[in-house]
Amino acid sequence: MSFDLIIFFVLGALAIASGITTIRHKNPVVSAISLIFHFFMLAGLYLSLNAQFLAVLQILVYAGAIMVLVIFVIMLLNLGDEEKLKEKFNARKLIAISFGFILAIQFAILYFSTTGGNTSGQIAMVGSPEVIGNDLFNNYLFPFEAISLLLLAAIIGSVILAKRKVD
Repeated sequence: MSFDLIIFFVLGALAIASGITTIRHKNPVVSAISLIFHFFMLAGLYLSLNAQFLAVLQILVYAGAIMVLVIFVIMLLNLGDEEKLKEKFNARKLIAISFGFILAIQFAILYFSTTGGNTSGQIAMVGSPEVIGNDLFNNYLFPFEAISLLLLAAIIGSVILAKRKVD
């Protein structure tokens, strides 16, 4: 077993553990910190897959900016009574467990059905900023600009909604 494979499995196990901690912990601040740890583990997984650009974006965008907003929202909500937030066992949990089981079966089928080819030369260039930039601005220029206009409209809409007076 190679060192890269060991690192991949360790980071994967830590990502799964931090994801479970994020979902299962009762304290929202601890869940948010666990989610930040999860984002760092995903960045490590990206690095182990030679996707350096995605790893840096994962840290900057999700672990940095998005999680600061999540922490601010948690602090502003000031959840006092956590007993009201608890749910009994219902159909949604049963459906989620069954979908999780189906997903695990699909991952097992995918893992055992792949052929072992040597694609390390092709994978090395997939996550580089040059390849992503060329692909983004050559093949996906219209969707890129459409999303930028959509985000601009969302920002303008949120500013207009925030400036409304509450009666």
